[in-house]
Amino acid sequence: MAISDLHTPVMLERCLELLEPAISRPHAVVVDGTLGLGGHSEAMLERFPDLTLVGLDRDTQALALAGERLARFGARVHLVHAVYDTVDSALAALGIPSIDGALYDLGVSSMQLDEAERGFAYAKDAPLDMRMDTTTELTAADIVATYSQGELARLFREYGEEKLAGRYASFIVRERAAAPITRTGQLVDLLQRATPAAISNQGHPAKRVFQALRIEVNQELAVLERAIPRAIAALDLGGRLVVMSYQSLEDRIVKRIFAAGSTSTAPRGLPVELPEHRPELRLLTRGAETASDAEKARNPRSAPVRLRAVERIKEAA
Repeated sequence: MAISDLHTPVMLERCLELLEPAISRPHAVVVDGTLGLGGHSEAMLERFPDLTLVGLDRDTQALALAGERLARFGARVHLVHAVYDTVDSALAALGIPSIDGALYDLGVSSMQLDEAERGFAYAKDAPLDMRMDTTTELTAADIVATYSQGELARLFREYGEEKLAGRYASFIVRERAAAPITRTGQLVDLLQRATPAAISNQGHPAKRVFQALRIEVNQELAVLERAIPRAIAALDLGGRLVVMSYQSLEDRIVKRIFAAGSTSTAPRGLPVELPEHRPELRLLTRGAETASDAEKARNPRSAPVRLRAVERIKEAA
């Protein structure tokens, strides 16, 4: 199977449309902070022949496959094994002082979901892993085995927004005392047994727990909190940042940071807004945009996407 067949880029044309005014400039540089299999990056490089791309990904397998896909663009491509919150140090290492655009397509990639042995999908039995970067140590099995009942309950409640967080944590602690929980199938079976029959038809009981474990393993929300301000700081005047989120916890973080950056800091009652109080960013979307019905039908993984974008309109103080 061709690499391009493994992944369909979400909201591709809308991403290109939003980024175009910035990355079509002469000698522009764009960061794809979540490179994945390189679908968005390939399209940008094809559409804008003067563009240089810096692609970051923590997944070494994804980097290797994207490298094959983008090899034909030669020196226009720089691939870096890194988490996207290190965009500042990655650019510094490449001698790039600023960028014209950045794209963050958050969440777990199609390849990671489709490869059963990675342990991301609750529909397939596999080792309880969930590491986006397999060179790191902490796995979902480690969390299930070592976190206290209270820590597990907090995790499922905060990162999974799971109403049965305490009940699920209690069942896990009791079960692991009898035998280690090392596979996704074991955990799914446990969660199904722990779910009261009255609500067993309200979605798969493992969905939110798996989300919470994945976020904890990869520190996704903490990374996002650091990554967005660093990407904004790297943008040149007129530079643009597009972020696609796939669950509410991510989208809230992006919304909050974008709202703060696009709001004047002038004290109330000030008759004239001084330059230093003017917002740093301009919102390019009204709220969060979603995929069209046609795209959702064509690519079901686009269904939960929430896209937000901003333009830098003021230099850093």
